[in-house]
Amino acid sequence: MPQRRSHWGFPLLVLLLLAGCGAERPENRAVGTLEWDRVELIAEVSEPIVELLVEEGEQVEPGRALVQLDPARRQALVNQARAIRDQAAARLLELERGPRVEDIEQAKARFAGADQVLAARAREYERQAEILKRRLVSPDAVDRARAERDAAQAERDAAEAALQELKAGTRKEQVEQARQVLAEAEATLRRYEVDLARLTVRAPVPGRVDSLPLKPGNQPQVGKVVAVMLSGAPYARVYIPEPIRARVRPGDPARIHVDGLDRLFEGRVRTVDADAVFTPFYALTERDRKHLSYVAKVDFSGEARDLPAGVPVQVELPRASEPPRP
Repeated sequence: MPQRRSHWGFPLLVLLLLAGCGAERPENRAVGTLEWDRVELIAEVSEPIVELLVEEGEQVEPGRALVQLDPARRQALVNQARAIRDQAAARLLELERGPRVEDIEQAKARFAGADQVLAARAREYERQAEILKRRLVSPDAVDRARAERDAAQAERDAAEAALQELKAGTRKEQVEQARQVLAEAEATLRRYEVDLARLTVRAPVPGRVDSLPLKPGNQPQVGKVVAVMLSGAPYARVYIPEPIRARVRPGDPARIHVDGLDRLFEGRVRTVDADAVFTPFYALTERDRKHLSYVAKVDFSGEARDLPAGVPVQVELPRASEPPRP
């Protein structure tokens, strides 16, 4: 998953400069650094990197593939899950269609044969019983004929039950069970497909590729950063001195001077932190409170996409020179 962070410059140095030369700086100015929103893209699966699909400094759109991790192992799991899903789907279709006509005809023939055998065994038993009355056969022969008749009766009943089962069709409980097995197989397949898709690290937002810290062949651990993007637009991250904090509000106009450039950029205050960046005001004397600073973010009003991160800036706040507003 991407992780957003602010690209901080050197805040401690800025604070020391504020404390050391605050008396020489005009009241309506604040210093800081030029920043971008950083998006850190991490490896969600530990597999070797097989290809870097972009170069550092390249502008990309959302969804652009940046880094490709080896998909072989996850692809095998997807193939296995797909086969299990297809097998479950075929079983459900078989149950929904019910028994084939050929199976029913075969069951009918088996029942007819069993019925004929039963009739023959019943006649033989009756014949042996009549002979026994004339004492022309032993009782054992009659017992054997009775056992054969009973066995034929059982075979005939089993064949009839099988035929009736086929005629009745598939039970709805069996169909529902097959549906649940198919749903489980589909869920497993989707999970493996998601894991496979995560092996392609894509840009979540438009921006510029700032860093590709790993190379093909490296196998990052889960959570390791594999690409860093700078998204959105640059902004000035400055420190508002305590004496003018009450006169600076979000939406105020500003003029931004970027170190190394002659032009001034128009801007507007986006946010001002409510808390000072170090010692809280209630622990300071009235003399010390003027050294407090509050972090503010100032957006550029015009085009400034080519500006680099970390460059020192100075922001003029015209309204900070005005009397405090109620």
